[in-house]
Amino acid sequence: MTTARDDRVLPETRVLGAFIVPFLLVAFPLLYFFPDDTGNWWAWEIRPSMTALIMGAGYIAGAYFFVRVARATRWHRVHVGFLPITAFTAFLGVATFIYWDQFDHDHVAFWLWTGLYVTTPLLVPLAWLRNRRTDPGTLEAADDRCLPRPVRSALKAAGATQFAIAVVLIASPSTMVDIWPWPLTELGAATLGAWFALPGVTALMMGIDGRWSAIRITLESQLIGLSLILLATLRAWGQFDKDNTLTYVFAGGIALLLLGLAVLWSSNVLRPKAPVGSGDPAAA
Repeated sequence: MTTARDDRVLPETRVLGAFIVPFLLVAFPLLYFFPDDTGNWWAWEIRPSMTALIMGAGYIAGAYFFVRVARATRWHRVHVGFLPITAFTAFLGVATFIYWDQFDHDHVAFWLWTGLYVTTPLLVPLAWLRNRRTDPGTLEAADDRCLPRPVRSALKAAGATQFAIAVVLIASPSTMVDIWPWPLTELGAATLGAWFALPGVTALMMGIDGRWSAIRITLESQLIGLSLILLATLRAWGQFDKDNTLTYVFAGGIALLLLGLAVLWSSNVLRPKAPVGSGDPAAA
């Protein structure tokens, strides 16, 4: 059966977005405002709190994205976020089974965690596969445009770098534990890999698609997460090893990435309208 390329959001895609949002909204305040109490209510006790703060920042950024999915009127405006979230949930699913014995199996949060990261690595890509056929692959309107080739290349390079870090975090967490700028357990390192895979694949997808209308919502989600991670870095600065060069690489990298994405957002939102056809979404 041929699906019309009418850019519609399928009902099951909206339902999936609405289903995921409550979990993220609950996780955010618990992790971001009470990061020292994870032993009481999370799937495992997270130490130190910087790791929990990063997780909380990612969850509220995800909540923003899935609210937009549930309310979206055009599929192409949200499609960029689905493969990054697939990578994110797959990383957490794999980490859960590798470090199964380190979780608190007596806590309901563990079973919610397990249920979420067993099902979403399947449901999210299935929604993307079904809905992607409605994307016309064209610029949306007179105020839409394609990002310049250098910007797209920079996004791809940044994304590949972050994804490479994510792979090392989950494949060889002991390596990262030894050099990381704040203390990590191997479980913490493996799960943190998901929080690097998400922005990494996001940047890759933004660089590949290139349409401003297609990347805007996902970029806004990233801005929320990065802003909170930078704030968390300041808040938990005492947990960082000041003699470790990676401390400053991490903090500076987050600040530069946030600045770069903020400039990208503002330059497109405030830029005068350009005629349709001024960019080529298929250009690599």
